[in-house]
Amino acid sequence: MVERAEISSVLSQIRASHQGVNSSFASTAMAQQNPLVRGLQEGNPVAGVEPTQEVKEVPSFTTLLKQAIDNVNGHQQTANDLRTRYEMGDPNVDITNVMIAAQKSSVSFEAMTQVRNRLVSAYQEIMRMPI
Repeated sequence: MVERAEISSVLSQIRASHQGVNSSFASTAMAQQNPLVRGLQEGNPVAGVEPTQEVKEVPSFTTLLKQAIDNVNGHQQTANDLRTRYEMGDPNVDITNVMIAAQKSSVSFEAMTQVRNRLVSAYQEIMRMPI
């Protein structure tokens, strides 16, 4: 009998949440009938209302990938430059800066390699999909 009482309370909670979902659905449907709400959802400007923010242009995937590759290349060039300056005896370069730059270069190159591997595997998976 204890189980019946628990089941009844669970069922009443489910029914209450179901009624809440239905009432929120009805209010959403009524809001869509409102011409101002419908105009905003369709992207139509509403008279007297100015947008608060301008839409920023999102860079393309190729642009982001090129920037990431250039960033990795920059880390490698910096590490090589510091290494060469240290080997030549530049007093302004100490070994800690050389080692930190080398580690940054190594980590960024490994991350880029992982991204490349994921891209290649995604491409191969797409090519295996039946049309």
